[in-house]
Amino acid sequence: MAKKETYKIILSGGGTGGHIYPAIAIANELKSRFPDAKFLFVGANDRMEMEKVPQAGYDIKGLWISGIQRKLSLKNLAFPFKLISSLWNAQKIVKSFKPDIAIGTGGFASGPLLYVAALNRVPSLIQEQNSYPGITNKLLSKKAERICVAYDGLERFFPKEKIIKTGNPVRRDLLNVDSKAVEAKEFFNLKHGKYTLLILGGSLGARRINELIENKLDFLNTLNVQVIWQCGKLYYQQYKIYNNTKHVQVFEFLNRMDYAYAAADMVISRAGASSVSELCIVGKPVVFIPSPNVAEDHQTKNAMAMVNNDAAMIIKEADLDVDFENKFSQLVASHEKQKELGVNIKKMALENATSQIADEVEKLLANDNIN
Repeated sequence: MAKKETYKIILSGGGTGGHIYPAIAIANELKSRFPDAKFLFVGANDRMEMEKVPQAGYDIKGLWISGIQRKLSLKNLAFPFKLISSLWNAQKIVKSFKPDIAIGTGGFASGPLLYVAALNRVPSLIQEQNSYPGITNKLLSKKAERICVAYDGLERFFPKEKIIKTGNPVRRDLLNVDSKAVEAKEFFNLKHGKYTLLILGGSLGARRINELIENKLDFLNTLNVQVIWQCGKLYYQQYKIYNNTKHVQVFEFLNRMDYAYAAADMVISRAGASSVSELCIVGKPVVFIPSPNVAEDHQTKNAMAMVNNDAAMIIKEADLDVDFENKFSQLVASHEKQKELGVNIKKMALENATSQIADEVEKLLANDNIN
């Protein structure tokens, strides 16, 4: 059979930037390879993908779906109805769009979408970002043709013959950020030659990290540290009062992550999979403060994969009050330790992840076309 000229590619990933941006990165790579391909994203209504995906230039349809609350909650009573609704609408989307392949990067909507795609004999690829996968991808792995992962040891959860270690997709503009250091300092109106700390709490924000930074602003000032503080959508109104005070720049969201990383001498971050992958590419010293409020404590596992290779430091939320000032001041004072962490985390980078995942998509498209 001749090669198909116009592929239809459906993608689902959302809820947080950690699921959205990998999906967009994969779509961008595939678009460069197949300029005539048609793309459709499927997300969860009222989640940030409904805004971010159109901004990236792609169409998106929303499903009425959300996760199950880990604590007892009345919201869980609606979950069965949401699941039935999302499966019904995912079926309508798949039947109408007729995709040649389905790609899932995690998030609430990827479960119904990829499940329905498999029922309709659409080949699928899962991109699992974490060192400990969630229940959705564990279930989907039984039907998926390929599972692209970022960590070793995931044959404990997925069929070994389907696993390919690619790493996590990252934005192309994060490569070689060191060359942008001067213009990045200008962009953020920072002083040249002054130590710069970047705070990352994720797209929605991290309450405990924000509380820590608010309480330690005077401490950071005594160390002569200037701060780029991404406090997140949920907390910006609370913390914007500190913007442009003394040594602090406060942001709800950082649209120029390449400049943020370029300007930074050190990073304090959550340990979501995409953040860890980006920080490996960037190669800056990092202190991870994992969220304890995620499934299977996977952020701690992500962080420890770096710590065990002398590639980062970790301070657990429960230890912040006791350990933060001591560990942070020691790290600021030790240029040797900073260099060691930066070099070692860079060694963990998988820079060609997006290209390798696109290669696997191409293989599946070619196989399906032959069949």
